[in-house]
Amino acid sequence: MPVELYSPVCYSLPVSVNIDTRVVSPGDNRYVEEAWQLKERIRQSEDVLKQRRGFFTDAYRRSTVYCYLTDGEGGEQIVGFAAVRRDGYILFLAVNPDFRGEGFGQRLVARVAKNHATVTCHARSTNQNALDFYRHLGFSVERRIDNYYEDGGDAFYLRLGEEESITKRLSDFMRG
Repeated sequence: MPVELYSPVCYSLPVSVNIDTRVVSPGDNRYVEEAWQLKERIRQSEDVLKQRRGFFTDAYRRSTVYCYLTDGEGGEQIVGFAAVRRDGYILFLAVNPDFRGEGFGQRLVARVAKNHATVTCHARSTNQNALDFYRHLGFSVERRIDNYYEDGGDAFYLRLGEEESITKRLSDFMRG
């Protein structure tokens, strides 16, 4: 399934904000438009997350989606989200550029790891930020897949888990 993941680059927040956590069950459309808008903002500025709208919304609706939200102009603003299949495969991971460097990407992966024995994903082979992020969390590259994406781009299949409890690893990481 051609998806591309994004990982954070460090930025700092000038003020503190209240963040709410939401879990959206499969079949629920809540926040799909906000997630799409965030994905598109990242795609336009960083040339990653290139999925078509139909593919994105269908995958979102079939996933459990972990969201971080804050009050913004005009209502709730999505800080970041992870759309995850039942088997622990991360379909989408995105963090709003205004909130990067605050650990939201790591916390989203930790939320996924808490509910799954292993966590897997694909990352575009040229997306060094994503690859560095996942390696930093302890993911390993299982294999390279040529022509994985619709545009002919290659991907790496990444896995977290197996040697020791990934929940423990991410918990230790978040404390340290």
